[in-house]
Amino acid sequence: MTTITRRQLIATTLLGSLLPTWAQAASYPDGRPIKLVVPYTPGGGTDTVARFIAARIAAETQWSMVVENRPGAAGNIGMDAVAKSKPDGLMVGLGQTANLAINPALMPRLPFNAEKDLVPVALVASQPVVLVVRDDAPWKSLADAIKAAQARPGDLKQALAGTGTVGHLAGEMLAHRAKFKVLNVPYKGAGPAINDLLGGSTDFMFATPQAVLEMIKGKRLRALAVTSAARLPILPDVPTVAESGYAGFEAVDWKVLVAPAGTPAAVVQALNAANEKALSKPETIALLATEGSTALAGSPAKAQQYIQAEQRKWARLIKDTNITLE
Repeated sequence: MTTITRRQLIATTLLGSLLPTWAQAASYPDGRPIKLVVPYTPGGGTDTVARFIAARIAAETQWSMVVENRPGAAGNIGMDAVAKSKPDGLMVGLGQTANLAINPALMPRLPFNAEKDLVPVALVASQPVVLVVRDDAPWKSLADAIKAAQARPGDLKQALAGTGTVGHLAGEMLAHRAKFKVLNVPYKGAGPAINDLLGGSTDFMFATPQAVLEMIKGKRLRALAVTSAARLPILPDVPTVAESGYAGFEAVDWKVLVAPAGTPAAVVQALNAANEKALSKPETIALLATEGSTALAGSPAKAQQYIQAEQRKWARLIKDTNITLE
């Protein structure tokens, strides 16, 4: 009769508990479609990057990746759906600066906890936002627009892709630095916000490059400034806010794949590896650059550290500038 020692029993039990996870990772996604939730409407920067990375991952892995838009509540409806989904890797989300770093400090009653209910999978890309006005607007420069805003306190309307977005905070930062008041008009995404800007219902907007680049090229919108530390290669003639008289001004929108908390580590790693493979291709990096984006990538741990640093940064800014939703 064979005697099993306590150490052998523990090892056997541990191995048995790990086998389902290993098996799940080995077969994942086992031919099933992976739903990538975009918490904004089609046509905006987040949607563009989501569809781009979903297509690249599918091409590299032969997985089926379906993009689903779930806009509303500054991106929080979509992120809440991901946070409350089954943690099997079949529903993931493309979170970004607004709903993972800004809103936790700006909105005390979020339906989910960005730190506890979601697990970072992989950094995808980052980009600044661009201050745009209609091409027939009287302002030819950032200084012109600021002078008008200062002369008409609270009269100029800023279109927002959503409350708590980087575009929203960039506008609030500029108003604080330049000492003027602005009336914010929130929308459920960049698409409807830009439509109303073009229609004359609002006066200006900080938008992602993907959302407005073609309209800038087509002379429907005029770019006055970008919020990056350096000029964008795709808009070389557009100055930064920093070089326009506001040293140190920088606001960057980033995208990161997230999954519901409790998703097996091996599945998270499989998703991360697929993202890494897609973003390692020179053609992927080059294509992202044509839209004003910089590929990020990195491990799940790096993504978590990046998000935590951004959460601290935006919370400090919101407190220092006394930005509220009122």
